[in-house]
Amino acid sequence: MRRLIYLSSAHDDLSDILRYITRESASLAAGKEFVDKLKQRCDRLATLPGTHGTARPELRDDLRSTSCQGYVIFFRYRPECLEIVNIVHGSRDIITYFDEP
Repeated sequence: MRRLIYLSSAHDDLSDILRYITRESASLAAGKEFVDKLKQRCDRLATLPGTHGTARPELRDDLRSTSCQGYVIFFRYRPECLEIVNIVHGSRDIITYFDEP
């Protein structure tokens, strides 16, 4: 199993998602449950052998993605770990998102 690492950008995304889901549902429990589902998907990616997800060379050479609950998880494989780079809602303009400073 690969070690799972969340970059600070992914932590920020998860915090934003938690705030959004909590606000929209009026329930902190619902927000936490949703974020837990996203984290479980990331955990699962780290346990799978081989290479998974879709290559995203239009964004970065080493970036891959997979979807979960309407969000896109962006990650990259490193020799001993899987790095979660960002978690973005699927309706966002992904190209523009990655072009932003």
